Amino acid sequence: MTEAIAANLAALRGRIEAAAHASGRDSAAVTLTAVSKTHPAALVEAAIAAGQRVFGENRVQEAQAKYPALKAKFPDLRLHLIGPLQTNKVKEAVALFDAIETVDRARLAEALAKEMARQGRSLGCFVEVNIGAEPQKSGVMPEAADAFIAECRTHWKLDLRGLMCIPPEGRDPTPYFEHLAAIARRNGLAELSMGMSADFEQAIACGATLVRVGTAIFGKRG
Repeated sequence: MTEAIAANLAALRGRIEAAAHASGRDSAAVTLTAVSKTHPAALVEAAIAAGQRVFGENRVQEAQAKYPALKAKFPDLRLHLIGPLQTNKVKEAVALFDAIETVDRARLAEALAKEMARQGRSLGCFVEVNIGAEPQKSGVMPEAADAFIAECRTHWKLDLRGLMCIPPEGRDPTPYFEHLAAIARRNGLAELSMGMSADFEQAIACGATLVRVGTAIFGKRG
């Protein structure tokens, strides 16, 4: 399994490099976030052995079961929360994660700001935009994004790095990626977390700086 994950990562890095080159971008500007949700710590270690250092988890509770020991063993490992965050999990999230990619409401922004001050930790934050305006998905509606970004910066003083989105399934993701990039540009945000196993090359063409890939590294979810 270790060899398979190393091979998967090598192939993926090659595809990222090719996609960046095709778009006239430096592949070093694209960070691969390995999505390890539902996969055991042993597979994460196999990815670490192959040089991967940035990981994404969807649930605080699952990450707590895997990552404290891994972070102690590999101090340069960085962990991003890429799933919805409930306010009652903010204390644990701030203690464990290095970035929160799913800031999507004022109550959460306030809770994060207070908890980071309490713990003396500053986490990079991303505003999650519901780029397809889908009622079943979390995220700030695109038309409300500018005001919410300003509030996060001026009122809550969050270290806002960029934006994150998940485009609607079954549709061409490119217009949605382009829309997110436009919101980021007009707000002076440098980071774009967009693109997953099925569409990361299109995301890179639209300016993604982080791509979130799980299946293409670890296989189907456990």
